[in-house]
Amino acid sequence: MESCVSIDSLSINVYSEIGVLKKVLLHRPGKEIENLVPDYLGRLLFDDIPYLKVAQQEHDKFSDVLRENGVEVLYVENLIADVLNDDNIKNEFIEEFLNESGIILPVLKDALKEYLLSMNTEEMIDTIIAGIRKDDVKLKNVNSLSGIIKDDYPFYLDPMPNLYFTRDIGASIGNGLSISRMKTEARRRETLFIKYIHKYHDLFKDANIPLWYDRTMPFSIEGGDELILSDEVMAIGCSERTSSEAIEILAKNLLNGNTSFKKILVFEIPKARSFMHLDTVFTMVDYDKFTIHSGIQGTLSVYEISNGMDGTLKYRNDTNSLENILSNALGLDYVELIKCGGGDPIISGREQWNDGSNTLAIAPGVVVTYERNYVSNELLEKRGIKVLRIPSAELSRGRGGPRCMSMPLVRESLR
Repeated sequence: MESCVSIDSLSINVYSEIGVLKKVLLHRPGKEIENLVPDYLGRLLFDDIPYLKVAQQEHDKFSDVLRENGVEVLYVENLIADVLNDDNIKNEFIEEFLNESGIILPVLKDALKEYLLSMNTEEMIDTIIAGIRKDDVKLKNVNSLSGIIKDDYPFYLDPMPNLYFTRDIGASIGNGLSISRMKTEARRRETLFIKYIHKYHDLFKDANIPLWYDRTMPFSIEGGDELILSDEVMAIGCSERTSSEAIEILAKNLLNGNTSFKKILVFEIPKARSFMHLDTVFTMVDYDKFTIHSGIQGTLSVYEISNGMDGTLKYRNDTNSLENILSNALGLDYVELIKCGGGDPIISGREQWNDGSNTLAIAPGVVVTYERNYVSNELLEKRGIKVLRIPSAELSRGRGGPRCMSMPLVRESLR
């Protein structure tokens, strides 16, 4: 989509997966990682505990690679701190955050408010993300049984260790935004940051950014399932984390909105943590090339949603091969699917576990990947893809790759 407005001045402009990346939103892992303990890994959606110091070094390398390639890097924690420097907005945010954290006991809510408001804004944001342990806050004038008898759970406010996967909490689609309704309670509060940044930050509040989906809607959808294949075609994974009902709402808003999008391809993938989101098994790396985990090809169903003449949605089960579905949708003669690990069951299983298919394209044919997935990386290079490798010994323990760790805000439109 052409625009007479400078691309650098836009708040949101994402009409593809591969257009030159100009602006991206990240979160640098912080003390929330050190509040992971074995007893509560499942509750917080982790399988292992990253070593924070090294995870931060690896994330900084990721940021450096992006900057070296002309990408402006913004951080969630910095943008929300800008917003919360306004005391009225800060109080509004704290109240909403505590309510969504299930803080009901008045004496506890008052104590947590007092504790948070005693800090400067940046420290407060870091604390909210890191979580608040019960031994950090002393309750006063406790006069209820629930305030006296405590369970063994160590936190008043759970840490948010998944926040460094910023892709999931929202998705830039065209000139608009989908604010996710997260499937799991462990991640639901993360989208409050996007809500407040969109509503109040100077970069966004006056930009008339349409919301294609909002976090208050009742059905779950997450950004890792939303891929922009072109300025006319989206792919959305119907997955463990994204529901068919949410896809229909987003499709109706997008296809009936003032956009260039004409169809949505719904990929029904297995409802399992090992597949989690569409972008953990399928990403776009060039105009006609995609990475894919061979484990989904035999079980994948694809449906097409488009607009009928009367504005109602039309649905069609596309039974063609995935290559034909993609080439037809994108107006190409041929597309190539590059199998993670070459399709070898051992190699692909290992590299898929470490997000070998979760590539971040920063330009057509230029991708950021984890260096540990060396077989998949070599396959990409043999097919003419430029691969920018980053270390990931600790980041990969969170079960997400470079695409998961990045929320593009602005890409150059494809010519």
